[in-house]
Amino acid sequence: MCGITGFIDFSYQKTANALREAIGNMLNTLIHRGPDDEGIWMDAAQGIALGHRRLAIQDLSDRGRQPMVSPDGRYVLIFNGEIYNFLALRQELEGAGHSFHGSSDTEVMLHAFSRWGVLPAVQRFNGMFAFAVWDVKERALHLGRDRLGEKPLYYGMIERVFLFGSELKALKAYPEWCGEIDRDVLTLFLRHNYVPTPYSIYTHVKKLPPAMILTIRDDDSEIPEPIPYWNFPAIVGTGIANPCAGSDADAVEQLEAVLLQSTKGQMVADVPLGAFLSGGIDSSVIVALMQLHNSRPVKTFTIGFEEEGYNEAIHAKAVAEHLGTDHTELYVTADEARAVIPKLPILYDEPFADSSQIPTFLVAQMAKKHVTVCLSGDAGDELFGGYQRYVWGRNIWNTVGWIPQTLRRGIAGVMRGVYQQIWDQMSYRLKRLLPREVRKSVSGDKIHKLAGILDFETSEALYQHLMCPWKEPEVLMTNTSWPSSNVSEPLILSTLSEFIQRMMYVDTLTYLPDDILVKVDRASMGVSLETRVPFLDRRVVEFAWRIPLSMKVRHGQTKWILRQVLYKYVPKDLVERPKKGFAVPVGAWLRGPLREWVEALLDERRLREEGIFNPKPIRQKWTEHLSGIRNWQHYLWNILMFQAWHACEKK
Repeated sequence: MCGITGFIDFSYQKTANALREAIGNMLNTLIHRGPDDEGIWMDAAQGIALGHRRLAIQDLSDRGRQPMVSPDGRYVLIFNGEIYNFLALRQELEGAGHSFHGSSDTEVMLHAFSRWGVLPAVQRFNGMFAFAVWDVKERALHLGRDRLGEKPLYYGMIERVFLFGSELKALKAYPEWCGEIDRDVLTLFLRHNYVPTPYSIYTHVKKLPPAMILTIRDDDSEIPEPIPYWNFPAIVGTGIANPCAGSDADAVEQLEAVLLQSTKGQMVADVPLGAFLSGGIDSSVIVALMQLHNSRPVKTFTIGFEEEGYNEAIHAKAVAEHLGTDHTELYVTADEARAVIPKLPILYDEPFADSSQIPTFLVAQMAKKHVTVCLSGDAGDELFGGYQRYVWGRNIWNTVGWIPQTLRRGIAGVMRGVYQQIWDQMSYRLKRLLPREVRKSVSGDKIHKLAGILDFETSEALYQHLMCPWKEPEVLMTNTSWPSSNVSEPLILSTLSEFIQRMMYVDTLTYLPDDILVKVDRASMGVSLETRVPFLDRRVVEFAWRIPLSMKVRHGQTKWILRQVLYKYVPKDLVERPKKGFAVPVGAWLRGPLREWVEALLDERRLREEGIFNPKPIRQKWTEHLSGIRNWQHYLWNILMFQAWHACEKK
């Protein structure tokens, strides 16, 4: 795991000293991603400079240093990530006459490029990666990113200089950087809590999409479009057309085998390794399978909170004790958690508003004291139907979708016309008449959310509503348009007949790479910790889409097949409980200890002077949140994270 950055100055005006100074400044911003070493490669005649910050994981010797040059001198590579099948590729290359000097996956990549070419070689890689490789012969720079977007890569053009880097802060360190906020993209952030690929918050900078390669040459008048080397829609279509044959037990056995293979491959490291353990289904499966491969107890990590309803540590401890792991837990006070908030704009580089970024950073910070690599259970929800909104959304749509839209809108208006507090009082009396399992789900806030759902004409529109805090960002901002994105493009949903499958599909393309994986990457790399995601092994992803939906969601229970794998190692009663997620009590904090911070960022005069947002709807939601009329924490956190980032941007 490392940080990479570089540029090509197509004006060819910079001296070697100027190139070195510029790339040095860019690398200094990425020390947290690679504290162990720094490497620079330049060709002043071609105007190119490549920089690498190293977090040593494989081959800790100098033979693993980057930038690394291929034996024939044609390719120069900087690389962030891990190639999990590098040993098999190395064996194949050795059989073809290639010889190696070290034991790193970086060297294997270079030989693969020399043997097969860049695109065919990348198609053989199974791993998480973002790389830049300079082809000296063709005078071409190739940028590549892994299939599901675990590792980040930004790029853009300023005048005649092409820039790229693992994080935006590296590009911003270039001497001639000039950044302008893209107001249209900001509307996407307000809708989704993150800036979706391929956009960045700046007008002239983009994210390289997952499973893409971008090639730029000195005769390109503008940046060309990236080309895919892996086709996720085709994987989905093939999987659904060729479902697993045999019984439920056969499918469970096949899934267990492919997960064992993936987990074992991701445990290869020359440094201490552990795992995050929340005590939920996904992380417990990964830890259980890791323990099978380890002769010693796996190191596991979790954090707990003092606030009632937000503490999962006791469940993680029970699973750890059953599996016999070397478990470390840390109970965090509210003050310690809130102390992370000022760091968030610097960690995430652009607006990012998933409040679970706070506990994610804290658990990564704790784990780094003991290990250099951690495996996680991320992506289990997207692949195996784990989010409760999948079931809830399907059930709601099946219940109300047949009602004419005009009638649904009328009912929604009546529901919204009653204050949340009054619904709460009414539902308190009604709860005694309802089944125990649904009592907690009845509240004024949820009734208002249900009213919003009734408004929509299609299930696709319902999906967007479920995922978006600010439903109408144009109310907050004037003179903006809403750019197209994977979430808003209906064509990607048209080939899937099942509502839950469509949601899983879109989440894998959007929410997973742009929220979940961004959150984990920035939080962990902020403390120089590598994270690995066994569920995102390409073999697991491809097999998961061959599993029928009836084996993922059964009788309202999510991740049915994954639970069957887990039950082989952990008793049901240790993991069967309502899913909480990795949450913190943001709503209460905003009304209490964070109130002064909120008031400063949402001050009406400040908002007007900055000229980005219309203060009225923001102030209205803040007033209602303070009064308890509504819980607007997700709306407010979204605006607050932009405001905090913007304040850092102006310094």
